[in-house]
Formats: sequence, structure tokens, C-alpha cells
Amino acid sequence: MTGRVFPFIYDAAMKPIEEKRFHRIREELVTLAEGRVLELGAGTGLNFPYYKDVHSVDAIDPNSGMINHAFKNAMKSNVTIRFHEAGAETLPFKDDSFDSIVGTLVFCTIPEPDRAIKELKRVSRPGAKILLFEHVRTDPQWVARTQDFLTPLWKQVCDGCHLNRDTLELFKQAGVDIDTVKSFYNGLFLQITASINK
Repeated sequence: MTGRVFPFIYDAAMKPIEEKRFHRIREELVTLAEGRVLELGAGTGLNFPYYKDVHSVDAIDPNSGMINHAFKNAMKSNVTIRFHEAGAETLPFKDDSFDSIVGTLVFCTIPEPDRAIKELKRVSRPGAKILLFEHVRTDPQWVARTQDFLTPLWKQVCDGCHLNRDTLELFKQAGVDIDTVKSFYNGLFLQITASINK
């Protein structure tokens, strides 16, 4: 049920924080993309208006309801956007296909993040950019423990979202080169730029 309802409430629920801060973070990150772009978990398409000098965007999401909502934001983009109903663990693309990978507030929801990172590495060209904005497990310990406690219920309410996932560490362990990390809201959110070296 949550998967069907979530697309209808996502934009309204996110609007206050999007307007206050997130839209600027998205714009700063997404404008770094170049060439052929893969956007993971495109959701309702909030990143689409910020693509500038790219060839095209292949946007994936496992939730068909999200994709349906994303079409209106695709109309605001200056670049070609192709939609694919797919999960990040099994990407429907050939090896070495993309110059940039974009993911915003998505790795928290991926059921098998390690497998997804392997897929990202597979479909990325050598030197490809990885551009992420994610909420993560954070310090101090009482906050992290609170995230652990809330995550089981939160996953049910928010379409599989893990409040306590350490996405930055997952990418480091996978051998992805981390270039920059910017912290927001006392480390609860991170903007990460990285690169794939093969």
C-alpha cells in the first residue's frame, strides 16, 4: 500500500524543506553532471529542471507511481529524459554506458545497496562522476541509536527508507574514490562527489 500512496504525498511532504534548502543543494550537485547521465530513484523528478550541459538522462525508479508523477517535471527540463521502471540492483544498461550517476535521497531506500553500487560501477565509464545527496547514520551516538530504533517503523511509512544507513562508508568499502563531502544539518545529510576508476 505504501508504495502506491507514497508518490501522492512525497512532494507535499518535502515541499517545506525543499524550498528552504534542498533545492539549492540539488541544483549545485546536479549541474556537475555531464555527458550521458543515469539518475537513480528519480522519484517525482525534482532534479530534472537542474540538468544543464548533459547529453541525456536515463531516469530509473522501481515505483511506477513515482515515474507517472515525474513526467510533469520532465517537461521543465532542457534535456532529453528517458524513463525506466527498474531497481538499482539490476540496471537495464550495457557496461560502460554513463559519464555521470546522480542519486538524491535514494540510497536509503535501496534494498541491497552493495549490489547496487556494483551495478553502478559496471555501467559507469572510466572516470565517471558519482553525485549523491543522502541522509545518513550520524553522530552523536544517541542520535544514531534513535535512528536505529525508528528505522523499522520508518521503513513501513516511507517506502523502505532506512534512517540509519551509512551510505558514505558503503561507497568507500566498494572502492569508489571519494572526492568531496559536504555536511548539512549536523551531518544528517551529506553531499558526496566521487569518481569511478577502472
